[in-house]
Amino acid sequence: MNIKKIGALLMAVAMAASLTACNSSGKPASGSSDKPYIAIVSKGFQHQFWQVVKKGAEAAAADLGVEITFEGPQSESDINDQVNMLKSAINRQPDAIALAALDTESVKEQLNECLTKGIPVIGFDSGVPNAPAGSIYATASTNNYEAAGIAAQKLFENADFQAKLKAGKITVGVLSQDATSESVTQRTRGFIETLTKLVEAENAGSVEVVGHDLFKKAATADVKLTIKVNIPATTSAADMKTGAESLLTSENLVAIFGSNEAAANGILAAANDGSEFSDTGRYKDIIAMGFDAGKTQRTAVENGWFYGSITQDPYQIGYKAVSLAVDAINGKAAASPTIDTGAKWYNAEALKDESISQLVYE
Repeated sequence: MNIKKIGALLMAVAMAASLTACNSSGKPASGSSDKPYIAIVSKGFQHQFWQVVKKGAEAAAADLGVEITFEGPQSESDINDQVNMLKSAINRQPDAIALAALDTESVKEQLNECLTKGIPVIGFDSGVPNAPAGSIYATASTNNYEAAGIAAQKLFENADFQAKLKAGKITVGVLSQDATSESVTQRTRGFIETLTKLVEAENAGSVEVVGHDLFKKAATADVKLTIKVNIPATTSAADMKTGAESLLTSENLVAIFGSNEAAANGILAAANDGSEFSDTGRYKDIIAMGFDAGKTQRTAVENGWFYGSITQDPYQIGYKAVSLAVDAINGKAAASPTIDTGAKWYNAEALKDESISQLVYE
């Protein structure tokens, strides 16, 4: 065999090996090859929250006729693992990518690569904050302000709250994890401002907000409701508990709200995992509420120690991420940069409904 023939044979072998490698890490083998393919890279995988996101994404894929893969690192601190998953996803040449970034700075190179290659990227959950201009088609996420407003509405409608509001000056405590995270500050602001509007619209009296300069509001008339905000020195469990204990000793306290899982857990820790909100507990006359879930908070709601809590809707986060990806693939302009995936109020009764229970992760 002459040298030219040997060279041609080696070239053919190399090409075949290359094609085999592409197929082994390429689009999903199942389903018809003409279906659009969407690669989904989440912040995690094992946590129940992400399993419900995955379930929603799979339902959307079935409804909309697309193929998906869903992956995420074992821990939300495994940034490098997520970067490698995103690189691998790009190598599979998807029609679109859905990404919940652990760290935007770490994936900027890949986002710019997608922009160059014309691969639309959809953000979901917390999305991809401060991504390169034009690199994110749209984001499917919770409107945290509106979600916390649901909790304020539920509190305002509570008969005990209404009775105490009419009887005299009262205080509502708000425990917030920090004053920097956008999701936490939006929840805090949404709860405070919604409750303020409801009280003042009913001419029940003026509302003042104290405790932190970011949220403070002076009363415009005689104070009927004081909303007292506490933001602990750190996000440690010990400091969250201390912050909750401070609020629970407030004068005329009738209710307390924790704006995320850490804050709710701080309130529960200050009340012996919530048992002191029971009918015979030290805080039995206080209406306790939270945001997010987790085993301790869910148990408190199931036992009636917490009046209720707000959960994001991870099923809709997954469903709408895929739906947005399909719109992008089809060249449809995004209706809005951010699509609200909704939130649900849950109490002990609501948790008996499987459609609600699956959203309340442990």
